[in-house]
Amino acid sequence: MIYKSLTNPSLTASFKEAATTGIAPDRGLYFPDHLPDLGRDFWASYAHMDKETLGYEVMKHFVGSDIDQQTLAEIASAAIDFDLPVVRLDDRIGVLELFHGPTLAFKDVGARFMARCLGYFSAQSGEKTTVLVATSGDTGGAVADGFLGVPGVEVVILYPSGKVSPLQEKQLTALGQNVRAVEVLGTFDDCQDMVKTAFVDQQVRSARKLTSANSINVARWLPQMLYYFVALQQKKSSDKPWVVSVPSGNFGNLCAGFVAQKLGLDIAHFIAATNSNKTVPDYLTTGVWTDRKSVATRSNAMDVAHPSNWTRIEALHANNFDALTTQISSYSYTDEQTLAAMQQLYQAYDYIADPHGAIGYLGIQQYLANHPDHFGVFLETAHPIKFTEVVSEALGFSPELPEGLQQLMQAEKKSTVIRNYAELKELLMEKHE
Repeated sequence: MIYKSLTNPSLTASFKEAATTGIAPDRGLYFPDHLPDLGRDFWASYAHMDKETLGYEVMKHFVGSDIDQQTLAEIASAAIDFDLPVVRLDDRIGVLELFHGPTLAFKDVGARFMARCLGYFSAQSGEKTTVLVATSGDTGGAVADGFLGVPGVEVVILYPSGKVSPLQEKQLTALGQNVRAVEVLGTFDDCQDMVKTAFVDQQVRSARKLTSANSINVARWLPQMLYYFVALQQKKSSDKPWVVSVPSGNFGNLCAGFVAQKLGLDIAHFIAATNSNKTVPDYLTTGVWTDRKSVATRSNAMDVAHPSNWTRIEALHANNFDALTTQISSYSYTDEQTLAAMQQLYQAYDYIADPHGAIGYLGIQQYLANHPDHFGVFLETAHPIKFTEVVSEALGFSPELPEGLQQLMQAEKKSTVIRNYAELKELLMEKHE
């Protein structure tokens, strides 16, 4: 598989090159030069494949010969070795639970896949790699856990100060070892801009071999398609066509879903459900892209005003606005609506949702109101325990912390506070062993 920059298609890379560099030299996102045909044999046996086989059979087309078959099978297996159930709330709505991994968030799949790929490449080359990543919430914890102790890899995680939940913060600041947390006095967009700037700073790149673990990296982004495949294995023959609502921030998750659909997965329509950061819903309504600053909400992992992966979604639809709008609906919701949805889910179904999943649920409700001929599935992207303050505000109680997380919350927070890119550059230029 060859990957090309979306801003300059003449800049190409192998999977290994794209994974170890993160973004193209022109700051463009890497994108497959074609989408593979999974083949008749795959689709004939797909419904009955175990997750581990499924992961390998899909990802081998995107990795190619850069990783040997046995190692890739082991990497794919480890990335999805936990449950990915579709829980049916009634005969119209189900929820795909993506929080059964080690850090209780959907990003575990991509982070675990990427960590093992980079560990393999580092062992092959003998070169030390620095993973530089920005997080609005769950990415940091998933990346920290996935890369913890991986030989030859150092992790630097930027997160916006005061804008992640206490548990999310501890998951990325309390591990130590090869993981370093950087607390930015700003927004997620500020963190993301600093990461992108570092990647094109030749002084930094001469001092460190950099890659990113955000969904801009193909090794983090593409494996997310796997849980859509696992979800559709749970579709009943009596079900109406499935529409999937994805709580969306940086849009990597939704973009991976579109890839799965383009490969042949039977998803009739997607919903991009956002909070008050509604750049995409407004764009799809007006046809005009308006840049804006992100605003803080109770669904903090989606507080993104400039979603990086939107260019990939447009590329998957040949940059044709009309074609795109037939495949996607997008709605935004306020904090008040989010809290009300959490209450409704608990009262109607005895289901405790996190605020991001609640926004996905609102998207399903809005779509099904005018499309009753579909079965709606929304994604629950994080365990509600990660957002105890919001759950308590909505429902009047907090889920009990598992014992392991109780110990984590008592651990010492270790972070470096910075204000701007100059301070990040100084940190990155420090000698590292």
